[in-house]
Amino acid sequence: MSTINDLSKIHELVSNFFNWPQSPEEWEQYKLTDEQVTFFRENGYLSNIKLLEEWQVDQLKAEISEIQDTQHPAHKLFYEFHSNESIDPNKVIFHSLGHWRIVPGFHDVNWNPAFLMAASQLLGDRSVRFWHDQLFCKPAKHGGVVAWHQDYSYWTRTIKMQHLTCWTGLDDTTVENGCLHYIPKSHKWGLLDKPVLTGPMDEFKEYLSDEQKQQFKNATAIEMKKGYGTFHHPLMVHGSYANTSKVSRRAFVLNVFADGTVSNSNEPLLSGVPAIPKGQKIEGQFFPLLLDRSSSTK
Repeated sequence: MSTINDLSKIHELVSNFFNWPQSPEEWEQYKLTDEQVTFFRENGYLSNIKLLEEWQVDQLKAEISEIQDTQHPAHKLFYEFHSNESIDPNKVIFHSLGHWRIVPGFHDVNWNPAFLMAASQLLGDRSVRFWHDQLFCKPAKHGGVVAWHQDYSYWTRTIKMQHLTCWTGLDDTTVENGCLHYIPKSHKWGLLDKPVLTGPMDEFKEYLSDEQKQQFKNATAIEMKKGYGTFHHPLMVHGSYANTSKVSRRAFVLNVFADGTVSNSNEPLLSGVPAIPKGQKIEGQFFPLLLDRSSSTK
């Protein structure tokens, strides 16, 4: 029997996907401007940040095709795998967690210097630790929705709230093919109840005040070219509509938190991952330190 190589055991680049900066000066090229950081703090998101070249996008799309096969020898390494998570039988949305353990490109995107510098700045210049990854793929013409929600409503098993999400498109994303939408400044609403993630688009509105509902008139569509990413606050209200276009919409998500975040549960934080006792720092094989701001970039 062949041995399955679990890439979660390797906490550095495993390929030539990126060049790791060797000096503080080399990190400078990836820094966000003060204006970008201020926009994020005020609005809860920051979009259209270039993170990948076209050849990297092509490799990741090839890796998606590989790992969507349920007969893949490393299939058991996924935390979650849903060939179709949509509750609408006429729609399809592929959703997975844990692919960073299986293929080199999706492993190495966690160590993308452009992603990590931006993430660190948006976390308040903190060291960045990995939480988990996600894939969301909507096929042409019948791709399903991801309902309005806040990411942290699913993550209260970790404290304190010092998290960040980065969503990167592997196809050009448009309103027609189901791009991400934000409600600007909704990250200031506080923590609300969580809906079924791939359920009815507007279920989340049941938890809102009339004033909050009115803010949906300001919903902002995040249309981007492939290889570009958008960052958002853990309480940011966001979602994506169905793909009614003739092209697919594939995207991956990296979820991170500031180093020092602790477990708020005695249950496993991810399927198949050993539990971290409540109150203990989240670290180890499955939650690697991606960027140490105490040394790497100063």
